[in-house]
Amino acid sequence: MDRTIFNEDHEMFRDAARAFLINEIGPHRDKWDEQEIVDREAFLKAGEQGLLCMWADEQYGGAGISDFRFEQILLEENAKHGDVGFFIFLHNRLVGPYIGELGTDEQKARWLPGCVSGEKILAIAMTEPGTGSDLSSIRTKAEDKGDHYLLNGSKTFISNGILADLVIVAAKTDPNSSHGITLFVVERGMEGFERGKNLKKMGMHSQDTAEMFFNNVKVPKENVLGELNRGFYHLMHFLAEERLLSAVGSLANAEAAYEVTMEYATDRKVFGKAVADYQVNRFKFADMRMEMDVCQAFIDQCVMAHNDGKLTAEDAAKAKLFATELEDRVTDQCVQLHGGNGYMDEYPVSRMYTAARVSRIYAGSSEIMREIIARSIGLDPRQKQKKPKAA
Repeated sequence: MDRTIFNEDHEMFRDAARAFLINEIGPHRDKWDEQEIVDREAFLKAGEQGLLCMWADEQYGGAGISDFRFEQILLEENAKHGDVGFFIFLHNRLVGPYIGELGTDEQKARWLPGCVSGEKILAIAMTEPGTGSDLSSIRTKAEDKGDHYLLNGSKTFISNGILADLVIVAAKTDPNSSHGITLFVVERGMEGFERGKNLKKMGMHSQDTAEMFFNNVKVPKENVLGELNRGFYHLMHFLAEERLLSAVGSLANAEAAYEVTMEYATDRKVFGKAVADYQVNRFKFADMRMEMDVCQAFIDQCVMAHNDGKLTAEDAAKAKLFATELEDRVTDQCVQLHGGNGYMDEYPVSRMYTAARVSRIYAGSSEIMREIIARSIGLDPRQKQKKPKAA
């Protein structure tokens, strides 16, 4: 179906982004998958093209464009022509805005130019072993030592964990409050800041994911991001956009799998007929197309609501849940339509399938999304009053 949310500027940007991804990212996909990390040069080249932190003010080298549709286009084109392990979206819109919105003028002047140019790659460290989505249970702590904080603890499953130069770390600063968390910017080279090995994963091998360890790291107070003990609420503030990013990316990945499978099924012959000519398979394609179009319409409306500052946590959760579950169904179906070839990594759909599995876990699992949605429709057991006991 026709999408009506884009104008001529967006389409020009799409053409430019597609050309960049085809020429500079896509050709390296196999190499990065084998070496299990994207080359740093990818971020530098993206910076040269003005594709990093586009929202940043011109004084920091950015374009001053906050319109989320540009990031949406970049995600869509990267899924088809780039590499899903090139986590440009995490750098741009998941981590970068913490500095853009919470940073002081001095912090923005110190960090944003490098983020825009690609010289400083970003990551955020929230998850810890044993905590998962429960941020109130984090154990990493930071103690006030006068002119600095002493940071101790560990994090895991950190995307861009090996490449990152600036890491936003959530740490407990008020031991008497479950929400007494503060955000700190830990920089590459700080004494006591160590990374574990690049973690082996089921899919998305080119995306570097690592453990991080903080052993008496002296973090200057100039690196405190946002308000003291308000880190939990800062994290909650950015979650809606993170889940919208996840939804956009998952649908884009599903579309990419659908396209390569459509091409394969119309060419591949089985018993003298193209795979796509069998009614059972035509109906599969019809069902996938229907669900993706419905999902696209909802996500596009969420994008416009987000641009207007009106995207709710509940709608972001709905978009994330539906799109990630849809990505799983579509990629699974596409592998099946490839037959035995779908199980071979030389066919893109094989890697699309394994990469898709994490979408229902990160940025809040499908179960967490369902809980958020259930509470929004009044099904919150925490709000139920205890029935009085019978006399």
